[in-house]
Amino acid sequence: MYEKLSATAQYIQKKHNFTPKVGMVLGSGLGAYIDTLEEMIEIPYDEIPYFNETTVEGHKGRLILGKVNGVNVAILQGRLHAYEGYDMEQVVFPVRTLATLGAEYIFLTNAAGGINFSYKQGDLILIKDHINLMGKNPLVGPNIAELGPRFPDMTKAYCGELRELFKLSAKEINYDLKEGVYGAVLGPTYETPAEINMFRTIGADMVGMSTVPECIAANHLGIKVAGISCITNMAAGIEEKELKHEEIKNEALKVMETFSKLLTLTIGKIGSLEQN
Repeated sequence: MYEKLSATAQYIQKKHNFTPKVGMVLGSGLGAYIDTLEEMIEIPYDEIPYFNETTVEGHKGRLILGKVNGVNVAILQGRLHAYEGYDMEQVVFPVRTLATLGAEYIFLTNAAGGINFSYKQGDLILIKDHINLMGKNPLVGPNIAELGPRFPDMTKAYCGELRELFKLSAKEINYDLKEGVYGAVLGPTYETPAEINMFRTIGADMVGMSTVPECIAANHLGIKVAGISCITNMAAGIEEKELKHEEIKNEALKVMETFSKLLTLTIGKIGSLEQN
């Protein structure tokens, strides 16, 4: 794994001499954020050694290099999911690559179903913690000491410093940015109403099929992580309607302007921190 990551990073840097400060994963329907980048370079996943192609609609499968507010960013436009048949090592390989390229911060974004009754479609929620309900962990197997410790601490899986920066950005645009706990399931089926009631009981505010493996892998590497969920639908049993992936993409597009402002302002704040 360590040799694969080194070879992948060397390939990317040989094509484009680029060291990102911030890495990002764009979830379902959120890929349009790349339109805000300057000096943008695109590399399809199928051209990158050891990367796999995405199979889910709304995940284009491209590594995007560029600048936001003068800060170098590397963006994964689309992610891999375990439900596609990939093992956890493959799922988190792209995020590990961002860290190997030099990223010190990782923003993980996703489309999620709202469990908390105070949420509504179109809300952006800052992830403050997660519950891993996938039954899988990307660190299972022999530990790779070059990547991190055998037993990484997950007490502060979502960096408090980054969350405060997002809150400041939200305040600047007068947006009510709520915080919540993300529950991750394996998928690909949407959850049953009974499952949603259980998730609410154990403390989950929203549910999705991603993000947690990437968060674990990034924390293992010592990278600071922030997470944003876009509530694209209310979870099963809350509203009397059928859940469809097409609607998830449409809802994500509706909040793209606010989503873009939040990310861009926060990246700018990171740039200011580095200068100070």
